[in-house]
Order: sequence, then C-alpha cells, then structure tokens
Amino acid sequence: MIIYPEIFKDFNVIAAQSTRLGGVSLSPFSSMNLGLFVNDVKESVINNRELFFGKLGIDLQQIVLSKQVHGIDIYTADSPIINEGYDALITNKAGLYLSVSIADCTPVLIYDKTNKAVAAIHAGWKGTVAEIVRHTLDKMHELYYTKGADCAAYIGACIGYDNFEVGEEVAMHFDASFKKFDGIKQKWFVDLKSANKKQLMDCGLPSENIEISAYCTVKDEELFFSHRRDDGKTGRMMAVIGMKGRNH
Repeated sequence: MIIYPEIFKDFNVIAAQSTRLGGVSLSPFSSMNLGLFVNDVKESVINNRELFFGKLGIDLQQIVLSKQVHGIDIYTADSPIINEGYDALITNKAGLYLSVSIADCTPVLIYDKTNKAVAAIHAGWKGTVAEIVRHTLDKMHELYYTKGADCAAYIGACIGYDNFEVGEEVAMHFDASFKKFDGIKQKWFVDLKSANKKQLMDCGLPSENIEISAYCTVKDEELFFSHRRDDGKTGRMMAVIGMKGRNH
C-alpha cells in the first residue's frame, strides 16, 4: 500500500508516502522496510526500494537521499545522490526524486507550481522547534524565488497528537497552542502536524493548499513502523516528491 497525497494530483509531480505493507523484509522489519541503517538484511531493503519506487515509475538512479541527523541543514540537489547530514532536500530539476526517511517524525513535501521546485523535509520535534520548514522555504525563495502563496504542501503520517507523550524538557519548546498537559499521566503531549502547518502558513501558504494526513504512525500499527512504539527495533518508511522527467 502506498499513500498518494491528493493535494498534488493536478500537478506534474510524483509524490507518495510508503507504508510498511508490500515488501519482503522479515519481522521486526516486515515488510516494506526502506531503511538501510536499522539492521535489516541489505538485499531485502534494496529489493523493497526497487518495489516501492518502481511502483511510482522511479528508477533508483533518480533518487536523492540523505542520512538524517535531526538538524536544519538543507541540501540543494542537481543530480542523484545518497548523502549524509541533511534533513531537508530541495531541487528545481525535473526527474530528480527527493526522499526522506521516517518512523514517527513528520515528513513535509512541498511543490512550488509557479517556479517549478520541490522540497522534502524530515521534521522531528527538534527540526520542528528549529523551524526547518521555514528555513527550507526561505532557501527556496533565495534560490528559486519561491513564494508560499504559490506552493502546495503535504504533511504526512507521523506520530499523532494523542501519542506524542513528552516531558517538560521537550514541551517547553512548543507554543501553548501545540501542546496539552495530561494531569493523570503528568505528561505533555505535542502536536507536530499543527506546529509544522503553522510554519507553512507563516511562510504564506493558504490553509487550503496544505493537506495533513490523518494517520498516526504509533496508533495505525498495521500500516506503519514506529520507532517509539517498537522501542527502536523497527523499519523506516519514506516520503518522496519530484517533478516528472522525460521518462514520464
């Protein structure tokens, strides 16, 4: 099963988020694990990547990936590459497909329909607090003249509000409108989806140009890997976006 955001359906882009279904990996990575750094069998992961991207009509040689570090560095891609140290990827080149890896963190995909540019962002709580979405749109404005009003965005499946339980040391970084305190559990809960939506809107995206997945990676166990739910022994999904090249 693959999730296709509705927000991009009228544009000349390929955008999708994988689930854990439809692959060849064995437990605890069953079955569509796309992550190479989780102690799964490498051949299975490559097979899964071929299956997932193949269903989208994307060759593995067209992909831009980075091993993520929960930072705010942005990579500007001009050719396919597997990199390290970047949590946001941008390009204005058709036929390149930007991919971020997720297992609870928030994937954010952006398409600038006027200047023809795309972004794929990995926004965990640290990236969200550091405003990685805003930094990415600022970089797109600098390089591609992107304006928020010209963009469509998808906030993908990630850990949901009711399952992202955190301590005061994390909650303190979030505005009151994106957190709630459970007096019984004596814990805070944080809404990553809404926090990232606000960053998009603060950069000029109208609310109607933003699609938010209703799925929660923790709750919807049959569909998603979850680092938190599975105590770190789990696989990775991917979210991908790119403008169609000549082969489409």
